[in-house]
Amino acid sequence: MLDDPNLISAAGLVPVLALAEQAGLRDLLDAHVRFGSERVRSGAANPTPKLTSIIAGMAAGADSIDDLDVVRSGGMRKVFTGVYAAPTLGILLREFTFGHAGQLSAVLRRHLLELPRFPASSPITCRIWAPRGVQGQ
Repeated sequence: MLDDPNLISAAGLVPVLALAEQAGLRDLLDAHVRFGSERVRSGAANPTPKLTSIIAGMAAGADSIDDLDVVRSGGMRKVFTGVYAAPTLGILLREFTFGHAGQLSAVLRRHLLELPRFPASSPITCRIWAPRGVQGQ
């Protein structure tokens, strides 16, 4: 993980999260993710920004609670606001039940249906350029 405040290790998150925001991710999370009874009182407070931090961390390659700190490393705090520490996100994740998995599935379905409406979500083509004179190597 980077600790230089001038470096951003996962700059690709900027367009990804901008597209997610345009497609209404925050509104969908607000509308569909609900907590009825929390084991830790603060655990389910502000779930939408916490879930957005988790989504950003997963998009950057995090596969554990500790890895979610990738969104707080280096200069990421200059790019993103409201990023939570990994232990705080872990408390939220421990509040999840099977019912919450269904709520998140509903968010995913609705969000995926919205993405094609935005030009940034069109297929990206990639070309690999060979140096001049290199033929089929």
